[in-house]
Amino acid sequence: MSTIEKALAKQKIAQQDNTQAVEDCPVAMSETTVEPDKKSVNYPNNDILQLDKKELESRGFLIDDGTRKNIKDEFRQIKRKLLNNAFGASAKTLHHSNLVMVSSSKPNEGKTFISINLALSIALEQDKTVLLIDADVLRPSINRELGFEQVPGLIEYLLGQKNNIAEIIYSTNIDKLKVIPAGEPHHLSNELLASDRMESFAKELAERYPDRIVIFDCPPLIGVSETLVLANLMGQALVVVEESKTLLADIQKATENLNEDLALGLVLNKAIRSHKDMYGYYGYGYGTK
Repeated sequence: MSTIEKALAKQKIAQQDNTQAVEDCPVAMSETTVEPDKKSVNYPNNDILQLDKKELESRGFLIDDGTRKNIKDEFRQIKRKLLNNAFGASAKTLHHSNLVMVSSSKPNEGKTFISINLALSIALEQDKTVLLIDADVLRPSINRELGFEQVPGLIEYLLGQKNNIAEIIYSTNIDKLKVIPAGEPHHLSNELLASDRMESFAKELAERYPDRIVIFDCPPLIGVSETLVLANLMGQALVVVEESKTLLADIQKATENLNEDLALGLVLNKAIRSHKDMYGYYGYGYGTK
């Protein structure tokens, strides 16, 4: 039995002991009314997360309102390669071709910004939907960046607190965009990413929704060994590289142990443009290993 399985088994026994203790005290149960904590109330799986589109657009996110042509063109180039790999001829040679991980060598290189904008770009497709998953469970930020409160998500599913994937998939007011947040932090968060349940989760997403692109915003590749385990569950990977900051040695270290069968691309982030470009802070490029 692995360390994580032992810890979860111990937690389950403790919960059973607590339940038995309550059953042995019927008087206390009958006289005590427990008010639910509003912060912990689960959202129904048909709840729609309302995202503030204007606020997102003001922070550089790709909202389909006819503006920011440059950023749309840049992400169009990236997503076209991903879609071709996922559903074109290359799909036959890739394992779980519609599952895409987005990572970086180290923190703060802009991977979450890329993950969200890539998802928003794919959501503009006429015949495809996109599911954005916050798999950076130690430093979750999808809910913060998109502006919704913390709700049950990936952690709760991996712990077995949610048994149906549909319970943690949230629709949004952006057509064709669905989200799975990280959920409540847990002391075994990273270990859960390497669990058998995570492997089954990825397999179900790949096979149950074959026409959907699933984007995983993953932890950095350097310093988090579980990210490499996650990579083995994916068909494609994007590694975000920050211009003038990310070292070539870090890129090599981050990618050298990735599965050779993985379709790998590099995205250049925060590239400085000409002053003539009014949207000239973020820039993107795509390359293969």
